[in-house]
Amino acid sequence: MPRNHEIDYKIFGEEMQAVEVELDPTETVIAESGSFMYMDNGIEMATVFGDGSGQTDSFFGKIMTAGKRLLTGESLFMTTYTNHSNGKQRVAFAAPYAGKIVPLDLAQLNGKVICQKDSFLCAAKGVQIGIEFQRKLGTGLFGGEGFIMQKLEGDGMAFVHAGGYVLERELGPGELLRVDTGCIVAFTESVDYDIQFVKGLRNMVFGGEGLFFAVLRGPGKVWLQSLPVSRLAAKIISYGVGPRKEEGSILGGFGDLLDGR
Repeated sequence: MPRNHEIDYKIFGEEMQAVEVELDPTETVIAESGSFMYMDNGIEMATVFGDGSGQTDSFFGKIMTAGKRLLTGESLFMTTYTNHSNGKQRVAFAAPYAGKIVPLDLAQLNGKVICQKDSFLCAAKGVQIGIEFQRKLGTGLFGGEGFIMQKLEGDGMAFVHAGGYVLERELGPGELLRVDTGCIVAFTESVDYDIQFVKGLRNMVFGGEGLFFAVLRGPGKVWLQSLPVSRLAAKIISYGVGPRKEEGSILGGFGDLLDGR
């Protein structure tokens, strides 16, 4: 039997998307603070300590889940939306910037997906939002996401947000994909994640793509984004402060070599 609440949903929009979740009586959806858009009259909102999954009732357990959320840069609190009426009610959540909302049916993904730290939008109650430590030193130092990534566990629906266009790839056993470190949105647990130096001194210095690739090795499924928010923010800053820097130029700063900007 599924442990998570079973929810129906519909995604609206193209570049700026929102997801509308339909809740049966007593069903609940959990969401990050700041993502709420609208809700029907029969839905009640509550702020809870921890990840809102309801998997632990002890105070110590809640402290642990809240602490894990702090490590991924999120708030100590989550918001729950519960249908207390006798009929179906709807609640919607909006994407924070231009891109796509990706629905993840965890029951079809072996119960676990690893994703970038700030991508989680909302999920059915029962889905656990935790942390995933990168065990390899090189991946943690140069992988773009650091040692800590977010993990979603359970058998319900979860929704993450990504920048630009989202590309899904199904990797076969041993199949390898080299990716810009900032373009990874999520991948299933079976995918091996590592980093690799860009080959060639000229490519490193003048290529404008950084010193490292992320290397994803199958089997498993991966989701990639065409516009990481860090790249978008860097472009906006470069146009708003000081003279414009040409892409790929060594004068752009050696720091940009490390993150691909």
